[in-house]
Amino acid sequence: MLIGEVARRSGVSARMLRHYESLGLVRPSARTGSGYREYSGEDIRRIFHIESLRSLGLSLREIGRALDDPGFTPSALVGDLVRRTRERIAAETELLTRLRRIDAAGPSGWEDVLQVVALLQALESASPAARQRAALSSADEVPAEALAEAALSETDPNVAGALRWALARAGDAGPALLARGLDSPVAAVRERAVQCLVEMPGGEAGTHLRDALAHADPVVRGYAALALGARGAAEALPTLLDMVVEGRNDTDAADALGVLAGDPATADRLVHDIVERLTDATTTAPARGRLTQALADIPGTGASAALVELSRDADRAVALTARYLLQLREDPTR
Repeated sequence: MLIGEVARRSGVSARMLRHYESLGLVRPSARTGSGYREYSGEDIRRIFHIESLRSLGLSLREIGRALDDPGFTPSALVGDLVRRTRERIAAETELLTRLRRIDAAGPSGWEDVLQVVALLQALESASPAARQRAALSSADEVPAEALAEAALSETDPNVAGALRWALARAGDAGPALLARGLDSPVAAVRERAVQCLVEMPGGEAGTHLRDALAHADPVVRGYAALALGARGAAEALPTLLDMVVEGRNDTDAADALGVLAGDPATADRLVHDIVERLTDATTTAPARGRLTQALADIPGTGASAALVELSRDADRAVALTARYLLQLREDPTR
């Protein structure tokens, strides 16, 4: 088969076929009497092999090795192609993200574009001071998405505070962007996400915190419960009691329960739930002591009655704590 027919059937131009020949990739098996290249069936199969390997991203040099080196390992080549493709996709994705953020900032001229690029680069600086300066100056110039991503990855507490400040002023998109971090497989990212949500204003952040009360991560649940309890949200009560029982930030949890107890109906419910846990056979002695102490800041006769009962408890530590708390209720100056 002559070169023109090969080009027509294979889709590879005659010029490219001559290039392959110059590189030694495909050599026509014969020549006609007039000197024209003549390709055999085996030559044409080799051309299709070359095109298939090119479609995988191999260079022509790599293709030559793959076809002619008897010691060549295809699995190693495929593994290398996977790695290179992932790196290329990551680089392209990073570029796309940067372009989207610049576009979201709505620049009106090249000076605006350069300003946004400078701030985005500063947010990724190795210097905490540079990152902090960028956060403090970027609330109106950098999209909330970039600020949220920076906040979820920031380890410096001062920079993290500046980023939370910027996010709180960056519009309504912040809470939803931060809530995505709650699903991260990295515990530190989940913790940063809930910490940021705690400081976000508005009802949407509160909605995400309420959802976080059912989160699988106890740290996330704890931050959400403490924040909601301090705001008087009764939904936080079960989680706060869990924290007291488990001894996780139990002092803060007890303080939040005291805030919730300002509502008489919630106070009655809280006393009922504490007594119920105190009488649960699975509750440990240390946990019973913490639950007894949690009654200290709950006003009303219900808490007093519970303490009177606990003052006769078989656990001497619980009984002594209850008696002391009763004395304080009678004479707060003690």
